[in-house]
Amino acid sequence: MTRIKTEHDGTSKSAKAARNVFRKVLELYQEQEAQLHLGGGEKAIARQHSKGRLTARERVEKLVDRGSTFHETGLFAAWEMYEEWGGVPGAGTVTGIGTVHGRRFMIIANDATVKAGAFFPMTCKKVIRNQKIALENSLPVIYLVDSAGVFLPLQDEVFPDEDDFGRVFRNNAVMSARGIPQIAAIMGSCVAGGAYLPVMCDTLLMTEGSGLFLAGPALVKAAIGQEVESEDLGGASMHAEISGTLDFKEKDDAACLKRIRSIVEKMGARPKAPFDKKRSRGPKLDPRELTGICTMDARRTYDMREVIGRLVDDSDFDEYRADYGKSLVTGYARIGGYAVGIVANQKINTRGKKGTEFGSVIYTESAEKAARFIMDCNQSLVPLVFLHDVNGFMVGRTAEESGIIRAGAKMVNAVSNCVVPKISVIIGGSFGAGHYAMCGKAYDPRFILAWPSARYSVMSGEAASKVLVDIRVAQMKKAGKAPTEEEKEALLKDTQKRYAKALDPRYAAARLWVDAIIRPEETRDWLVAALDVAAHQAEVPKFSTGVLQC
Repeated sequence: MTRIKTEHDGTSKSAKAARNVFRKVLELYQEQEAQLHLGGGEKAIARQHSKGRLTARERVEKLVDRGSTFHETGLFAAWEMYEEWGGVPGAGTVTGIGTVHGRRFMIIANDATVKAGAFFPMTCKKVIRNQKIALENSLPVIYLVDSAGVFLPLQDEVFPDEDDFGRVFRNNAVMSARGIPQIAAIMGSCVAGGAYLPVMCDTLLMTEGSGLFLAGPALVKAAIGQEVESEDLGGASMHAEISGTLDFKEKDDAACLKRIRSIVEKMGARPKAPFDKKRSRGPKLDPRELTGICTMDARRTYDMREVIGRLVDDSDFDEYRADYGKSLVTGYARIGGYAVGIVANQKINTRGKKGTEFGSVIYTESAEKAARFIMDCNQSLVPLVFLHDVNGFMVGRTAEESGIIRAGAKMVNAVSNCVVPKISVIIGGSFGAGHYAMCGKAYDPRFILAWPSARYSVMSGEAASKVLVDIRVAQMKKAGKAPTEEEKEALLKDTQKRYAKALDPRYAAARLWVDAIIRPEETRDWLVAALDVAAHQAEVPKFSTGVLQC
């Protein structure tokens, strides 16, 4: 393989300035993450402790192997949403990939410090997204249940649709049928429809003092006039001794988590995927330099090979068709020992046979190269990593005559029909159809990650704002109210401000368009974890693209 040689000067003025800006942004994120880790706040944590119960994060910490990394997904879910209800930090759940006795698990834990763990619309979507990750990768799941059920004021947004509450239980059934192990532990409230989740899992535990029932005492009295105490209606002893629902009754959280670990320790090994893996080797180039290479300034250019060299084993990279379609960099490497194919947008301007090709733009030749490379990776059972910093496809007469739509459709077709795992990392911009072709959320990446420098929407903020203002001005003129230049400027600034908010990766993470916002230097570790998870998929379907435009 060819080792990537760096031309990056980390001591330069520009690199230092870039690192300084990135550092300030990362410090802000760190503060916000710390606040989100408090869930419902200190008082709510104290109330949970007063019941003799741990918080969701404390439970996860005791469950996973000591010293291992918990790769949390959806931390920013519901960010700045539901403010009329006081906010729902993390959508009231803690989710992510954790290691228990050396085995990777999807862990889904209700956070009872946030609205008693009630399910808001985004809570459902967050749980379902993580179940989907488990389904796609045949990854076993552990649920730590402590929830008051549906948040009734928003029941019409939680109850009925295919990505709402009922889908959670449907997924329980499908995973069980596919042989994906699921362990559920009831460690607090588990009421109404939510009671189906743990009971539909393979193994069910419950702590003393917890409750499992379709209707609580108050509702039972209102519905049928029967008066019954909570413990007699659905306590751990009743379900262990009378209904026979429980597999294990445990004294408290600590005992329950210890029992889960004991169960996991005895689980049999599962077949692994046929992806090639060797011994992992770290990059020769320093990943800590990434914040000096890729900046928060979208206008600054950089060579994507500098990024690749800081992510892949030994900084070795077999570049595919290096002299053709240069606005996309494609090639083979290893990450954490796993063989991978990389498709990355080149940020610098390059010289093609038809003249200058602008960085971050996908040209006809680039799209055709990428489509062919993606098909090769599927043929050879090589997982794909997409590194986004894309403005979109090239436009204009020359581009149209070259067949840009046909080439773009070919690339989208190849991405859509991939059978090998796809992992996307949004480094900078990810706009319009370029987002789709680079395996955006709609194209089933196993994981989609974003740096704080990520920005994505149908088009860049500057271009979109001007278009929106032009439309608004035209409407005003049509109504006989032509705006002054000052009014136009004010309208533009207001539009840019609103659009900028929607471009922020936290806005995307709030709506689960990305699974996690990560620090640049954490990217390799996340990719290794994602590839480990993907390796749980033992069978890979046959690859076929259907009809391709020639």
